[in-house]
Amino acid sequence: MVAATPAVRQLELAAAAEQAPRRSRVDSVDLLRGLVMIVMALDHARDYFHHDALLYDPTDLARATPLLFFTRWITHFCAPAFVLLAGTGAFLYGSRGRPRSAVARFLATRGVWLVLIEVTVVRFGWFFNFDYRMLFLQVIWAIGCSMIVLAGLIHLPRWAILLFGAGMIGTHNLFDGIGPAPFTSVAAGPAAITPAGWAWSMLHVPNPPFLYPLVPWIGVMAVGYVLGSVMLLEGVRRRRVLLGWGLALTVAFVVLRALNGYGDPSRWSAQPSPVYTLLSFLNTTKYPPSLDYLLMTLGPSLVFLALVDRASGPLVRFVVTYGRVPFFYYVLHIYVIHALVLLVAAASGDPLGPFLTLSLFFPATWGFGLGTVYAVWAGVVLALYPACRWFAALKARRADPWLSYL
Repeated sequence: MVAATPAVRQLELAAAAEQAPRRSRVDSVDLLRGLVMIVMALDHARDYFHHDALLYDPTDLARATPLLFFTRWITHFCAPAFVLLAGTGAFLYGSRGRPRSAVARFLATRGVWLVLIEVTVVRFGWFFNFDYRMLFLQVIWAIGCSMIVLAGLIHLPRWAILLFGAGMIGTHNLFDGIGPAPFTSVAAGPAAITPAGWAWSMLHVPNPPFLYPLVPWIGVMAVGYVLGSVMLLEGVRRRRVLLGWGLALTVAFVVLRALNGYGDPSRWSAQPSPVYTLLSFLNTTKYPPSLDYLLMTLGPSLVFLALVDRASGPLVRFVVTYGRVPFFYYVLHIYVIHALVLLVAAASGDPLGPFLTLSLFFPATWGFGLGTVYAVWAGVVLALYPACRWFAALKARRADPWLSYL
């Protein structure tokens, strides 16, 4: 027998490696995204089913129980992680050999698409009516607009994108003192908002219809885009960078929040009990997301990415399924939760008309305890799993361009 040459031997080893079963690698980005999508449904189940949802803010320490506060607080991680990972996904999309111009075109068109979906499909899911005198632009709107801006930013060097994003996140609270008042016109009527006022509400001050002002969400997506380059590092180095930055941001939150100065327009204070003092410390501002809020949520999110980098198992695969179809799941869960309200109201003999609107305007007598809220949450998540698994499999086996928009 003639001995194989080194070159032939290498080819044989490569062929054997191709035929050997490969260990399935779990994408930690999909795992984190799936987890926050699952948790997000808890907040919306609370909005539509909790009996006190119309009476007071669940973070109002004068009225909320620790469990109700936690039910709301844990969902604070959802929007920051969702927007951050949207930026990361944009980088990974471009890392597959696509020219930068094609990535920019995709981001711009998908951004416009998301804004249109927000004001049509998503809005109808929240309201179940076509009365456009009431409109709230929420997270999908913010992601869409941020993608449009990112379409231009990706032509800059990575360090410049990071500087832009981090700078926006770190400095936007300097403008907290500028409210709608400087942008109103007395001559045009009581507190009539001028075009400048509308622009300022769109950028920084939550004012209907802009529930999610764009600053600093644009910065969060820009930072997420740069994070995509970290996700392509070799495993050990990737985990080290993620853990280091995650811990640094978390410590920065604790220090900055403890100083009780810059970083959040809402100060914390000592409460009658240590538990409520802790809740006050954690009670940061979401609309718009303060520096403290983003440090509190993004720091642990990066730590989570590092810790689950090599995670596997049935539970992980279950959560990853939702993370691979986040937009599909987002739209479906809104319709399912609102439809459940109608089913329960009909079963109770209540007229359905008062429920064909946003939950903020439901009858004051509507609602259930937190136990029911958690049961509805779990039921909705489990009920959507088969559809999410089907759609994830469809996206995995087909490369139709339209699928990348869903």
